[in-house]
Amino acid sequence: MTIPSGLHKWFAFGSGVGIEVGGPAGAESLHVTAVRIRPGRVRVVAELDIPDAGHRGAGAWGTEYAAFVRKHGMSHVPATVLLPRRDVIVRQVPLPGVAAKEIDSAIAFQLEGLHPYAEADAVASWAPLPGTSSVLVAITRRSLMERFVTMFGEAGVKVGSFSCSAAAIYSARRLFGTPAAGADAAVLAYQETPTGVEIYGESAARPVFSAEFAVPFDRAAAQAAAEMRIESAAAQPLQEMLGAPQPMPYAAALSSACPRISLPLNLLPEENREHSSRAVWIVSTASAVVVLLLAGALAAFPRYEEREYLKALEAEIAKVEPLAGRSVELDRQIDSARRRIALLDGFRAQTKADMDALAELTRILPPPTWINSLELNRAQVTIAGETPQTAPLLQVIDGSPLFEGSEFAQPPLRSGSGEAFRIRAKRVLAGEGQ
Repeated sequence: MTIPSGLHKWFAFGSGVGIEVGGPAGAESLHVTAVRIRPGRVRVVAELDIPDAGHRGAGAWGTEYAAFVRKHGMSHVPATVLLPRRDVIVRQVPLPGVAAKEIDSAIAFQLEGLHPYAEADAVASWAPLPGTSSVLVAITRRSLMERFVTMFGEAGVKVGSFSCSAAAIYSARRLFGTPAAGADAAVLAYQETPTGVEIYGESAARPVFSAEFAVPFDRAAAQAAAEMRIESAAAQPLQEMLGAPQPMPYAAALSSACPRISLPLNLLPEENREHSSRAVWIVSTASAVVVLLLAGALAAFPRYEEREYLKALEAEIAKVEPLAGRSVELDRQIDSARRRIALLDGFRAQTKADMDALAELTRILPPPTWINSLELNRAQVTIAGETPQTAPLLQVIDGSPLFEGSEFAQPPLRSGSGEAFRIRAKRVLAGEGQ
């Protein structure tokens, strides 16, 4: 549902519950925030911390959660759950020129290259970023998602969405309208985590940036600014940017309360999603009807200057469209050239690596050891020859930085001048093991 930015605050109406899953894997803690939203304002109703939910019985903490939502009149509200940032891969995929109806097919075509998981073990969801040609993609492991589905199901928690922090923060910033655009509108916010620092940002080059860094804050902020292609930006705590002491569950609660004006990024399968009662939407629907009637009345009396301004904008757009098309084609050609250069560099590097391997064998196997057969490929080397004593050869080969895991391909045999051997060893290519 697309809503004009000026009308956002009139559609922001409802109650929501947000849950942030934090802490180490298997011993997750839950941070819960309940909010009520009315046009132009948000009220935090209450907050709840459930420590070590992963080790406690689901019935115990589920009863605690049920009492919390019942006390505040939100038993009917399906919660939005933010999965741990470490367990969600967030990607931003630019799709210039792709029609809205073709976005799903375009993302599905590229999805395999966006994550390291097996195809059957990946769960993904995506949503276009309004006003841009980019799509925000979130990916997690199916086994993790199923574990949390079971965990919340056994606790009796109504869940409407499994989402990620990037989507929740992006939606929270636009709850009552669209933030100012432009080169000076870049934002950078952070919060400390048990393993480092999580940074969220927005810039002209990166409409959404989200990453967790296991380095000090200064280095993390510098890396984030480089990724966002901005020289500098005043980083602020997420608590200050969103105006909440627990920003993550707060942002999730806003998405829970107003799902229709939030990014529809949901990793929870459709069959597992809970929906609130229709009766809850009576007041919201009535308000929306009134707003639509008012908007229709205003749209029925447009001014002449506005029509002329729109015509001028359309004329300017028509002028620059050919240039935009040429820019896209140049980007494609540049990308193709880069791939070819990378392929050629790979061939050159492989030849050098083979020569280095031959030189290294010559160095570490001096006379009287000699080789009468050598098989070399990208993964391993196999040599056969004779030497006075075969026992030290494995240690000599493994001592080289270019080989590892050496073994006799066949038992050594006595010969007239020593022992005949056949040894197989794995190659250590440049860049591996670092």
